[in-house]
Amino acid sequence: MDCTPIFKKVLKASRSLNLVSVETINSVLNQVADAAIANSEAILVENAKDLARMDKSDPKYDRLKLTADRIAGIASDMRNVASLPSPVGRELMQTTRPNGLKISKVSVPFGVIGIIYEARPNVTFDVFSLCLKSGNACILKGGSDAIDSNTVIVEIIRSVLRNHNIDEHVLTLLPAGREEAAQLMNAHGYVDLIIPRGSQGLIDFVRKNSTIPVIETGAGICHTYFDESGDKEKGREIIYNAKTRRVSVCNALDCLIIHENRLNDLPYLLGRMTEANVVVFADEKAYKTLGGKYPDHLLQHATDESFGTEFLDYKMSVKTVAGFEEALEHIATYSSKHSEAIISEDQNSLAMFRKMVDAAAVYTNTSTAYTDGAQFGLGAEIGISTQKLHARGPMALEELTSYKWIIEGEGQVRPT
Repeated sequence: MDCTPIFKKVLKASRSLNLVSVETINSVLNQVADAAIANSEAILVENAKDLARMDKSDPKYDRLKLTADRIAGIASDMRNVASLPSPVGRELMQTTRPNGLKISKVSVPFGVIGIIYEARPNVTFDVFSLCLKSGNACILKGGSDAIDSNTVIVEIIRSVLRNHNIDEHVLTLLPAGREEAAQLMNAHGYVDLIIPRGSQGLIDFVRKNSTIPVIETGAGICHTYFDESGDKEKGREIIYNAKTRRVSVCNALDCLIIHENRLNDLPYLLGRMTEANVVVFADEKAYKTLGGKYPDHLLQHATDESFGTEFLDYKMSVKTVAGFEEALEHIATYSSKHSEAIISEDQNSLAMFRKMVDAAAVYTNTSTAYTDGAQFGLGAEIGISTQKLHARGPMALEELTSYKWIIEGEGQVRPT
């Protein structure tokens, strides 16, 4: 299908958002949160249809699955977004030139943001709330895996928009076909920004094929380095939480790096992993240490593919290093620049790790599971940017704005 008529409607709707008050936007967000709770049963019915088409062993199954508790959490995040100050219209800089010109730098919406994402129906709510609050219209291109869930969610949101006399095209869901995705990635004059949410494969595909500016988000190959001075009690709980809290999310631990002088503590550090049946791909030194102390059916020899892999599953690798510098080198080689952590009691090591590691989020003595917009106090997030242009880390309201210059004069003309 030709999506151009849809793009035109979204562009027109985005312009109309400039005239919608902050109070009205907040009211919409709170009412959508209420509607999500009130319509939980209908959402779960449609979500069950999507789930029935996916193998439960698929790592994306957990991302696809909605529950009453998860919907309640989504609603809470939307209310948090409503409570935050508007990011639009902030004066970022102001100066008066010697000739009397007043020049201001003011935050403004991007306009129209396209989101290409996989089996994550929660993203539909999150994207809408953040885009509306920041004055942007959004075009959603969800995957076929979540089409029933996304369709009912969009209709619930649009009903609230109509009740507030806001053009419903500020939230538009495209059909799940590949052709529609291609059109979105080339919608010059209609779309200002593309944000992919999903696997590294999806992100790479969008980056290579989009002629619209792209902000890369999502792929997380996360490491935790247990330093020679690491506290094993802290380490045991941090490592377990980072790996098992939710294995299907991008901030989950993929590789534990351990100083060789602490190998004797490795069985203890991984002791809780057996509760979740975590498969460990251990290098030679780690494998010898874990032999007979970690279940045989869960212990495997690491291969080259064990490192630099985002598992999104109950799997992790273990790398033994001779020292701090080797740990940094391993991270630099395999990191996706998402979230990296160190467990250490040495203040010099902690300071050096913060300074030297190149990642959007750098942790000391805590779990990488905290890389999340809500956990950072941002209300919600549209994704975790792993690049350095415009935005880095959790992208929330402020990151969904650009700026323009306002120049006010009283008849000044530039000399020839």
